[in-house]
Amino acid sequence: MTHGALLQSIATAQWADFTGEVTAIGQKSFRANGPYCKVGDICEVGPAGGRALAEVVAVDQKRVDLVPLGPTSHLRVGETVFLSHRFCDLAVGDGFASRAVDAFGTPIDGGAPIVQSSALPAQTQTSMMKTIVPKRVETGIRAIDTLFPLAQGQRIGVFAASGVGKTTLVEQLSRRVSCDKVVLCLIGERCREVERLWNLHTSSRGSASGSLVAATSDESASVQIRAMRQALAICEHWRDRGEHVVLFVDSVTRLALALRDIGLTAGEPPALRSYTPNVFTALPEFVERCGAISGKGSITAIFTVLSETDEVDDPIAETMRSLLDGHIVLSRKLAERGHYPAIDVRASISRVADQVLDASAQELAQKLKSSVAVYEDARAMIESGLYQSGATADVDEAIALWPKIQNFLIHANGAATLDASDRALRECLSNGGER
Repeated sequence: MTHGALLQSIATAQWADFTGEVTAIGQKSFRANGPYCKVGDICEVGPAGGRALAEVVAVDQKRVDLVPLGPTSHLRVGETVFLSHRFCDLAVGDGFASRAVDAFGTPIDGGAPIVQSSALPAQTQTSMMKTIVPKRVETGIRAIDTLFPLAQGQRIGVFAASGVGKTTLVEQLSRRVSCDKVVLCLIGERCREVERLWNLHTSSRGSASGSLVAATSDESASVQIRAMRQALAICEHWRDRGEHVVLFVDSVTRLALALRDIGLTAGEPPALRSYTPNVFTALPEFVERCGAISGKGSITAIFTVLSETDEVDDPIAETMRSLLDGHIVLSRKLAERGHYPAIDVRASISRVADQVLDASAQELAQKLKSSVAVYEDARAMIESGLYQSGATADVDEAIALWPKIQNFLIHANGAATLDASDRALRECLSNGGER
């Protein structure tokens, strides 16, 4: 060891365990007078053998505010608080392939404990060397592959109000998408939904195709946020080895609510619609950690966003729309008609379509979108019988194409290859002027 390295090792070594004591306990947080720590550290509270875990969310000269990662009913004022060294890093490695784990990397699928091959810091800096690989990702869903295509390293959102089919679409995509690894991150989900999605995933994909990280709705806000970081760490490990990973996050809205709880506990003032400023700082960090890195692999990310209304106008939806490389909006009206997937063609967009589709494919996609827009604008007159054939050439063509367009967009069963989807689009728009 060199002289400089030795001095650095001595300077950064921890020669004693700093501790503190619990001074106040609340419903969702508690306060202590130590230990020496920083925001984001994990502490252990209580006597050996029965210590609870908590995350540091605020620090000043006289106190430390912590959010427990589990029940607090057994905590008492005066309990000793230790800085934990067991959860400073996030476990990663091939041991997570085809496994379901919690936010701490502990298996929840009933299998053997996972032996990690390495670890990544819980707080990772976002790299600026992110790009998009101009290669189309096959999802198996015609409307997405031809109209709103995904490129490797793209970040896209699925936006909808409750009960419109976001989770169902994620299920279909996770089973059909073409990639090396799939990572499912379920935040604030019901336990039975976690089990159901994991069973669907393992029954439809290879034995080592990916993993699931879950923090259910009964777990604390800190655990739900850590689940997001754990899933990203697993993805980054595989990306750094040159693999193409597809990350599904369901949902960003519940992640934002968890971030808000942490912000309020830390004393941040409510800002836009009661969301605290840390929400709008953390979401860009999570999004920007995805993407492709030149010379390595890529993380293609699909985030679901639960909007407050069908108009997709709440602050989290608007923030995610500004951060992502595209968005797929689901329509309640289409869902009520039995139209699956209920993709609103007019409201959805892929900002990298021009990088993965050739000129002819872009022209066909634009023609279908235009026909849908023309028909929807004239729908009231068409369905009421007020429209007279021959009045407008564009409307006549849209009416002629409409049955074929509907058949093309509704894709409930089976996966379609890219070639099959492209061929179906050409056939859909052929002879459009014939009635």
